[in-house]
Amino acid sequence: MSSCLLVGGAMIALAGPGFTLEWTHSVEHTIWHEDWIISEGHLVLTGAAVKGSGAGMDPGPGAVLRDGWWVWSPDLPPQPQIVMAASGATGGGWRICDAKHHGEAAGNCRDVGQQAGEPLILRPCDPAKPAQ
Repeated sequence: MSSCLLVGGAMIALAGPGFTLEWTHSVEHTIWHEDWIISEGHLVLTGAAVKGSGAGMDPGPGAVLRDGWWVWSPDLPPQPQIVMAASGATGGGWRICDAKHHGEAAGNCRDVGQQAGEPLILRPCDPAKPAQ
């Protein structure tokens, strides 16, 4: 079943309900990775991983170290949307990919928020309705 996300004014088609969100921490320059699914019109965080730890990026409760990644399952209720800063400070913005797990090859990916600007709002959409 295909799904989609609206990021700012752009629609990103997904092969299924799962996607990953990755970015590089602006101070530590380490990768942060989150696994999300779209369920009942909400975004559900199913897992998180960070490659190391440091200023402002402590692993979550119950984190375990696996292959150099701190991995855990965050306790966050389903979200109607995610607001992401677009500071331009990291040089890479945010990467949204079809579902994968940390350390695996990325599927279909899209980089967003690479330039400084207004925060980006990420929310689920219906692929059958192009204008939302």
